Amino acid sequence: MEPEVVVVGSANVDLVLPVQRIPRPGETVLAGLMTRGPGGKGANQAVAAARAGARTAMVVALGDDEGGALLRDALDGVDLSLATTSKAPTGTAIITVEESGENSIVVAPGANGELTLSGAALAAIGQAKVVLAQLEIPFGTVQAAAAAAPYFILNAAPAAELSDELLAEVDLLVVNETEAEAIAGPDRSALLRKVPAAVVTLGGAGAVILTRGAPEIAVHGVPVEVVDTTAAGDTFCGVLAAALAAVSANDSVTRSDLTNAVRRANVAASLSVQAAGAIPSVPHGDAIDARYAEVYL
Repeated sequence: MEPEVVVVGSANVDLVLPVQRIPRPGETVLAGLMTRGPGGKGANQAVAAARAGARTAMVVALGDDEGGALLRDALDGVDLSLATTSKAPTGTAIITVEESGENSIVVAPGANGELTLSGAALAAIGQAKVVLAQLEIPFGTVQAAAAAAPYFILNAAPAAELSDELLAEVDLLVVNETEAEAIAGPDRSALLRKVPAAVVTLGGAGAVILTRGAPEIAVHGVPVEVVDTTAAGDTFCGVLAAALAAVSANDSVTRSDLTNAVRRANVAASLSVQAAGAIPSVPHGDAIDARYAEVYL
């Protein structure tokens, strides 16, 4: 069966360093026991979409190395028939996580920087209900995916200035407050001059939905005890894509559809921060369903 969600994005081996606090510029701190596991914004989002119940495929470049093998094993439930093998090493992320759960991340793209779209990838993108991409891969690849997608979600992370040509292809923009300001300045409503709809995530405070010609919709946060915020935003994006794929018809998404999808994504993100790691922290659909019922029904 054709995938409902196609994620075009990055995959990394995560090196996670627990620290008492994230170091300031020029400062050295000692870390606890380092752990190594699968991650990367694209991989996290693909797993989140698949665990939320969507048939999910991923367009990704992996190195011909142990890291690539680790990620292939970790992307269980995700169709990797569109994955390619690069001569470059698999991407690596170094993540410091402080006791509060906040993190700081440095990414060496490796094979992610070599990702291009094959004819098969473009065909899958064109047939998917929802296509989701991020900015840890070349902009040209993101642009090509956006142009081929019937409904395109861009998670504009890491923060970057984006071309008008790319933004013109975006159906839904998902950004945090820092990323929103990088694109549109301090007034988040200015995002709607560039895209028809946007979701601005606010961490533990929830999210705000922006659509042209309508008032903002605030989705409140879900209070939880935070263990590790790694992949919370990616969980949000992947579950959002899966929820929209489940309701989209004729490439159309209503404000009600979007509100319900953001609520579901918000719940999933709140579950993810209660566990350590990236992919290991991504919740499954039954857990999301149960928590959604508690919070919103």
